[in-house]
Amino acid sequence: TAVFQGFTIPMGLEHFKGEEGKLRRQAISHAINRDEITKVAFNGTRTPAKEFTSPAVPGFDENIKGNEVLKYDPEKAKELWNKAEEISKYEGTFTIAYNSDGGHQTWVDATANSIKNALGINAEGKPYPDFKSLRNDVTNRTITGAFRTGWQADYPSMYNFLAPVYMTGAGANDAEYASPEFDGMMKEAAGMTDHEASLKKMNEAQEKLFEDLPAIPLWYANVNGGWSANVDNVAFDWHSVPVYYKITKQA
Repeated sequence: TAVFQGFTIPMGLEHFKGEEGKLRRQAISHAINRDEITKVAFNGTRTPAKEFTSPAVPGFDENIKGNEVLKYDPEKAKELWNKAEEISKYEGTFTIAYNSDGGHQTWVDATANSIKNALGINAEGKPYPDFKSLRNDVTNRTITGAFRTGWQADYPSMYNFLAPVYMTGAGANDAEYASPEFDGMMKEAAGMTDHEASLKKMNEAQEKLFEDLPAIPLWYANVNGGWSANVDNVAFDWHSVPVYYKITKQA
């Protein structure tokens, strides 16, 4: 379905900006065993991410340049982290904030443990009592670490996953990410009359996101549903709803 899930590391967070920040963001992404977590923590109801949009929308490309950073590779992760250590020593605990009322503890703990084991650092979940408390710190820019984020499309378009979340000053740009290069490509894509060319341009824009990693892509939500043996031709659309007009009754 058209749901993207990940976690955001604020662009101004200490040790996560500049060249040091790029190295650490890449290291953390490589340290996450998405395949194992989606199987164990979610019982296969999530699909490991390949990019920043969703397989449910046109233009999705699982081979975007730079997305190898999503591959679980603890050795590469440690190598990148050590390069960042040469720039500045990291102290303290890497935290992923989440709201306790949303059923997120299991995957956050699993993700933090994966990071901890691969990098040899302290990493843990940081629970907030409810969604409002978490969002208050995010909105007020008082949050002191990474935090869970997600996006459910308002309409089936890659643009809806990218522009509201990563363009400079956008309403849901909680990372405070600012890239003139990314913004320029998105504006160019929005002005194209050739739909396929527009999709290609947005995937080029995603290459920039993979360089900077304002968010760490984790997985996509899968549709879960069931139906009676008395009906056939059941399918679900991009926003998880059965396509009722295609359903047929068994004779």
